Amino acid sequence: MNEIIQTIAVYALPLIFAITLHEAAHGYVARIFGDPTAYQAGRVSLNPARHIDPVGTLLVPLVMLLGAKLLGGTGMLFGWAKPVPVDFGRLRRPKKDMLWVALAGPAANLAMALIWTLLLRVYAGSGMHEYFWFDMAVAGVNVNLVLMAMNLLPVLPLDGGRILFSLLPNRAAWHYARIEPYGLIIVLLLLVTGALGLFLEPFLSFGHMVVSWFL
Repeated sequence: MNEIIQTIAVYALPLIFAITLHEAAHGYVARIFGDPTAYQAGRVSLNPARHIDPVGTLLVPLVMLLGAKLLGGTGMLFGWAKPVPVDFGRLRRPKKDMLWVALAGPAANLAMALIWTLLLRVYAGSGMHEYFWFDMAVAGVNVNLVLMAMNLLPVLPLDGGRILFSLLPNRAAWHYARIEPYGLIIVLLLLVTGALGLFLEPFLSFGHMVVSWFL
């Protein structure tokens, strides 16, 4: 039980900020490109309380973490925050600017992974022997890289799907958009069949490569 409580304490802060700042980044970039919807709703904020979804930010990651611990595995930790409201029609160039709004979330996760990496370097050079903070920094790197990779999957309504939609020619993009109602079902099928890791691997490898430059 003590080990489970310690694991929750280690992951809590990195996970909450990884999920909520991902959403805030979408709203911030949307405002830059002409859509103030998220800003007007108070969602362009570094305050996690404005973004936390009780189920997606707290319950689901907690259940996955506990399940992995009880079963003796590592599992895949992920979750979601309250989606930031973005009115793509208010962007100055809706289809083109959608790319930058979608990319902002994964980019925020990569930036946070780098921040946790720099904290690891500071810790290693400080001579401290309190491993709680070391474990938290490692968790921060891993959680953010997994969330970045998950969101870059080219499946609507994930960010990677929005990015792909933006890059496709108009006719192909509108045909591609028809899969959006089934996007989350596709992700769940990939998860339960064990195929999800194969699709995440290129994005995770990229993230680990970038992080390694700062170690």
